[in-house]
Amino acid sequence: MKRPKRDTALSQRRITRRGLILGAGQAGFLGLLAWRMRHLQVDQADQFRLLAEENRIKIRLIPPARGQIFDRNGLVVAENVPSYRIILEREEAGDVEDTIARLGQLIALDPEELERAREEMRRSRIHPVTIADRISWEELSRVAVNAPALPGVRPEVGLSRRYPMDQEYAHVLGYVGPVSDYDLEKIDAPDQLLLIPRFQIGKIGLEAQREDMLRGTAGTKRIEQNAAGRVMRELDRREGVAGKDIQITTDSNLQSYIHARLEGESAAAVVIDCENGDILATVSTPGFDSNLFVRGISVSDYNALLENKYRPLPNKAVQGVYPPGSTFKMVTALAALEEGQAVTDDTVYCPGHLEVAGRRFHCWKRAGHGNVDLNRALRESCDVYFYDMAMRVGIEKISEMARRLGLGIAYDLPMTSVADGLIPTKEWKRSSRGAEWVIGDSVNSSIGQGFVLTSPLQLAVMTARIATGRAVTPRLIKSVDGVEAPTGHGEDLGLNQNNLRSIRRAMYDVSNNKRGTAYRSRITAEGMEMAGKTGTSQVRNITAAERAQGVRRNEDLPWERRDHALFVDYAPAHNPRVAVAVVVEHGGGGASTAAPIARDITLQALYKGDPPLEAYPSADRGRIRTQQENLRNARPHHGKPLSDRA
Repeated sequence: MKRPKRDTALSQRRITRRGLILGAGQAGFLGLLAWRMRHLQVDQADQFRLLAEENRIKIRLIPPARGQIFDRNGLVVAENVPSYRIILEREEAGDVEDTIARLGQLIALDPEELERAREEMRRSRIHPVTIADRISWEELSRVAVNAPALPGVRPEVGLSRRYPMDQEYAHVLGYVGPVSDYDLEKIDAPDQLLLIPRFQIGKIGLEAQREDMLRGTAGTKRIEQNAAGRVMRELDRREGVAGKDIQITTDSNLQSYIHARLEGESAAAVVIDCENGDILATVSTPGFDSNLFVRGISVSDYNALLENKYRPLPNKAVQGVYPPGSTFKMVTALAALEEGQAVTDDTVYCPGHLEVAGRRFHCWKRAGHGNVDLNRALRESCDVYFYDMAMRVGIEKISEMARRLGLGIAYDLPMTSVADGLIPTKEWKRSSRGAEWVIGDSVNSSIGQGFVLTSPLQLAVMTARIATGRAVTPRLIKSVDGVEAPTGHGEDLGLNQNNLRSIRRAMYDVSNNKRGTAYRSRITAEGMEMAGKTGTSQVRNITAAERAQGVRRNEDLPWERRDHALFVDYAPAHNPRVAVAVVVEHGGGGASTAAPIARDITLQALYKGDPPLEAYPSADRGRIRTQQENLRNARPHHGKPLSDRA
């Protein structure tokens, strides 16, 4: 039977409507899919590209070259040298122990180094660690060739610190070493540089005090790695900023000479330029090799330093404080003269002792000096004269003069633990000792004993101020990246010139008058004569019984109970160029031990090398010739001229 036309048309309209709806749905779905694809591929392309690159691109810091340090003549005293090492990235290594075992088949691994690396990995899984340090170029190449079989392992070439002059500058420069947890704890927001494996920072001395100048700023580089962690290529690099070069005021030849001259002693010496305060040399003996500390000193080496009775680690020149003994007598004399409590012609009778408040204070000369004026008191170092001056002027004025001359001050120098010493006052004793000052304290202080403590650096400054009448201030940094630092020339001290001349004349006679305590150690070259003062400071009490039987000689005592030997001087006496201070721990007498050393150092500074034998007394010239030859052999030339960065 044939269907009516009306039903057929209706059926066709329904089919067409469904098709349109279905087609529109399909078109909408395809449109939504296209929009989503465009959104992912175009609008969010940068984000997904970054996520992808993070899986194959690494950003690494480039350690900057540390600033180098040079002496006043441009000789390098702290430099950078290439260092080859093997780094392990824990997160890329997979089985760490298996990787280390395979690495051990290629190069020899130090068990201590490995244990240190394992300890670092236990503390942090993120930061890379050093597996082998200071390896040879051949070992580095061997690891680089086998890198595909060593996931997470990468060879590295960096810079490490080296001190060409070994021990001579140990106490001045200090040393660098790997960053420790202790170092990081002291810093609120550590620089990312400090997280680089075994990155070196200053630990003590100038290296630590000027770390901010010497370190520099890190650069960065982007590298591409494959799935195995092997570096495929370097994409880009931004170089960092190298640390600043520092030139210090010391003369390496003089520094080396003094170190050799003090060999075998526990001693310190400081040489200052009287014109500008430059520290031409500052030496503490015995020294130590700073290079041992750069990558971590061994336990045995460190214990050897700790157990040495001569204490090689502290810097005696600026940290060591000692009773100045008779080198302090110029302070007492100037205080009395400036206060009008004495004049140069006043005499004091010395019978060998002075009774003060029921106590007997002895002169070093048991029979006494008889009547002495200022000149003779300093020239022959009569103690009783200065006891009398102390009772006239009082401790407050003596302490005031001491500070005026540079004692009791911790100078702002880039060195570790610069001591301020001790210049006592009545208030100091009351607050620190809970006792009142007594007249006997003043008497003891007048000859640099009792509570008075000074460093060799301070004694050199005192001597320079007496020589010039100016507030000469010590300077260690000469320039930074070629920019000159302010000098320590100093303003006029405002002291009476006649009083200063009297002190200088007496110091001249100490070395050049036949009755002077340092006459045997005089300088005989015309125009080079020195003015000085001997000092001997006791480290033990001498009992009345011992005095009655006769005071025991230093050479008959154990080393640690012997007196300290001191000497200060400036030269030339009539046109001061250098001031020198020498302290020999437990060296005995200042005249016999410290004065000859100071004389030799002074001549080296004046002549900038070995002086002619005519500068020495004729009786000494044969011995001095032999001494000069021996010291030249003991002083190899370490330094090299100012050069481009490593």
